[in-house]
Amino acid sequence: MIGASGLASVDTVVYVFFITMSIGLVSLLISQKTNISYIPLFIFFGILIGPILNIVNRNLAHVLFDYVRVFGLVMILFTEGHNLSLFLLKKRLGTVLTLDTIGLLVTALLSGAFFSWVFHAPFVVGFLFGAIISATDPATLIPLFRQHRVRQDIETIIVTESIFNDPLGIVLTSVAIALLVPQAPSAQILERIAGYIGIYPAAVVFFLYQMLVSIAIGIGVGILGYWILKKAGVMDFPDVVIFSLSLAFGGFLLGELAHASGYLVATVTGIVLGNHKIFFKEDLKTARWIIRAVEKEVHFNESLATIATILIFTLLGASINLSVIEDYLWRGIALALAIILVARPISALPILKWHDFREYLFISLEGPRGVVPSALASLPLTLGITYNNVQLIHWGEIILGVTIITVLTTVIVETLWVPILREKLLTVRDIVKEFEEAGYKPAS
Repeated sequence: MIGASGLASVDTVVYVFFITMSIGLVSLLISQKTNISYIPLFIFFGILIGPILNIVNRNLAHVLFDYVRVFGLVMILFTEGHNLSLFLLKKRLGTVLTLDTIGLLVTALLSGAFFSWVFHAPFVVGFLFGAIISATDPATLIPLFRQHRVRQDIETIIVTESIFNDPLGIVLTSVAIALLVPQAPSAQILERIAGYIGIYPAAVVFFLYQMLVSIAIGIGVGILGYWILKKAGVMDFPDVVIFSLSLAFGGFLLGELAHASGYLVATVTGIVLGNHKIFFKEDLKTARWIIRAVEKEVHFNESLATIATILIFTLLGASINLSVIEDYLWRGIALALAIILVARPISALPILKWHDFREYLFISLEGPRGVVPSALASLPLTLGITYNNVQLIHWGEIILGVTIITVLTTVIVETLWVPILREKLLTVRDIVKEFEEAGYKPAS
């Protein structure tokens, strides 16, 4: 199992990988047959093989999760970046930017306040929880959106919001960690800035620094990647596979070395490559060459991202302390419902400038939490163990358990009511839109 060095043996790692991939296959098949979201299935089977049956040791799952979390998030965010259409984003830019700035921050603050109130925690601890669960993940909604014919513009807003708020949620979490754990490496720049302007103004500057520097590095790495594709003729396997991994993790490392966000760098790099026709002037021959190479790269990335998703959710379930879930289950569900019904709708209020009330309600009630909150859930506990911080270990256990409860509750609730919300909030608007597109004008 885990030796004195804290590392698992090779055979044990292979054993865990086999178990998690088997669970992933079973869960995906169940999901396809029943239209049940696969995320709760991954977590449920993870809990089953971990704390319930002890097929996978909880401590081992926690150690492996810390490695999988980084690899998985880089691949998932890099892939999501490729799939973002800047053409569609331009049409709904105001809505998406509002949700990913004001919406993200207000969600984190309100969720943090709820957490502090429910669990009698210091607000900085609550803010850490709020930052962790601030990112949305509509991946589980996309098949349901298409099954129930949710309008493409509404689907685009919800999906695009997630693509941006995933890395921004990670940046916000790093700010919260820097406030709570000053000795953490990521807090060094914040501490220096705070010496001049105070801790809270420094937190704002630190957030802006991470965001702007990460975007700049991501654009630079994306341009470099495009140049390599164009000049070196990278197109076929295995060249495109090596190219993709080198670019994603090279960009991540550059971001981390600059004390910025490697995850946001990976996302922006993916955006540049996925939208190369907008960023670069291409002749027809070059465009066809690049499109084929990027398509192969995305296909490979999506496979790795799926594997990473299975590992993240299954190992998360296997690493939890069931007693924490039992102790905080009802309070956790109440907190999750407060996030769904209060925090998210309040944070989305500014989009009423561009949408009628029904569209606003649909968008604000469809923001389930998923892979990023799950990947960050154990981070406070890990930091508590690393720095031998008893208080952080205590709150880290609670944040881990409550984050899992929040993810499960939001995914289950917000997938179940997709057809109901679509029928009540969007159907009438869809009919009007169809008439307008056909050239009919409503009577004045």
